[in-house]
Amino acid sequence: MKLIRHKRSREAERWLKQEIREQKTRYRKIVAEQDALAPQREKWIAAFLERIQTRGFNVHADMLRKIPVEEIPQKPRRRFKVVF
Repeated sequence: MKLIRHKRSREAERWLKQEIREQKTRYRKIVAEQDALAPQREKWIAAFLERIQTRGFNVHADMLRKIPVEEIPQKPRRRFKVVF
């Protein structure tokens, strides 16, 4: 594979640096918002786990299957990771 060498103009370099700075700022804001949701997320997860154990989980059409406690995975020790 042959590399095509090219040079960016100063204006393009400035624009790129500004764009990267803005994207990092947006990313930090999203991470902060997701971290702030952590207590609420824990409640949502607990409610979901309780619901699939008592009411059940849709397997097919209107067929529900209750999930026994043994099949519920253990909560990992690491921080909850939100992918966006």
